[in-house]
Amino acid sequence: MNAGSSSQKCCLYRIDGPSLPDTPPAPLWQGKIEWSAPGGAAMTVNRQKSAMPEGIAQSDGVIRLLRTLWEGETAVIEGPADIAIAGHRVVHGGADFREPVRVTCEVKDAIQKLSPLAPEHNPAALEGMDAVEQLLGPEALQVAVFDTAFHQTIPDAAAVYPGPYAWFEQGIRRYGFHGINHAWCAERAAHLLTEHNPETLRVITCHLGNGCSLAAIRGGKCIDTTMGFTPMEGLMMGSRSGTIDPGILLHLLGKGMSTDEMGRILNNESGLKGLSGVSEDLRAVTAAIESGSKQAQLALDVYTHRLRAHIGAMIASLGGLDALVFTAGVGENSSTIRSAACAPLAFLGLSLDEVKNQEPLGAKSPAERDIADPGSRVRVLVIPAHEDWAVARECAQQLGLITEAS
Repeated sequence: MNAGSSSQKCCLYRIDGPSLPDTPPAPLWQGKIEWSAPGGAAMTVNRQKSAMPEGIAQSDGVIRLLRTLWEGETAVIEGPADIAIAGHRVVHGGADFREPVRVTCEVKDAIQKLSPLAPEHNPAALEGMDAVEQLLGPEALQVAVFDTAFHQTIPDAAAVYPGPYAWFEQGIRRYGFHGINHAWCAERAAHLLTEHNPETLRVITCHLGNGCSLAAIRGGKCIDTTMGFTPMEGLMMGSRSGTIDPGILLHLLGKGMSTDEMGRILNNESGLKGLSGVSEDLRAVTAAIESGSKQAQLALDVYTHRLRAHIGAMIASLGGLDALVFTAGVGENSSTIRSAACAPLAFLGLSLDEVKNQEPLGAKSPAERDIADPGSRVRVLVIPAHEDWAVARECAQQLGLITEAS
């Protein structure tokens, strides 16, 4: 279960131990609720889309979605007793959660206390946990998998903000996000790049979706990342600003702007959406550029500039680069962004094969692929995000179904 700021995504997997397949299997069932879909909240189950009742509470909507697992035309199991365990992606785990944990009352209380740092995600994850309890019973096995856990290996020099030391003592530090997918991509990169020693492999993973972040990973461990105390820091995103001069915020506060209004603007009215005046969706921004919009072009230029700048920072943290990985919606599908990001890195010996980069997915272009020239000293990989499967693997580990992650 993957609760986002505007959606709830769910997948059902069957895992037969003791080992896992090399690539993610197709789920037996997929469901999604889009709370802000045009025309009102909508539910899609195995590609069958239907409208949700007007004004339905999110918790009731999640229960309705999960019931389609054993009710109606989309049923794939006999009943809730067939579900052995439920896993949840949780965006913010703070400093306490360094690995997946079984959900208890204490764990839910801790997730709730961290909700102010991820107000659009942590409460939605808790609603999913409550929905599972209602349907499967209070003793149902559930696992929380934290986006922040992968980044716990970041050294203090990269994690601590240069404010008063008291901030650090209060837990104000860089936590990082998208960790489930960054970890997955680092694992897959090591699997694909057999000519490199996985213990020393230097990778930058570029998670580019509506939310965007980079991670600098050496030997499978994260040593730096762009998101920080909250998911607002770092790269320019779909509707989030990313890093800006904090003096701007002081200026606006001095002009009478409320903190609530400021939060709304920084989270929902900035980034591609705010600068372009069109949309947070890169496809819509690109269409506007093709129609002659200079404002949309500026938004794309700023997006590209900041992406390149942060990639440069991650290279400095790593002391070099063996592979650059693109993942998530924009990273996997936008050849334009991949090309723009790679263009200034020729000094590293990175050479992109534009034919491979431009090639659409299909029989000739597998989902996981290397789009660098054969002679490029830095490999450029496209690796699809599989947060749902990564969470499912953790559930299998918790149940002892598998001996090791493949």
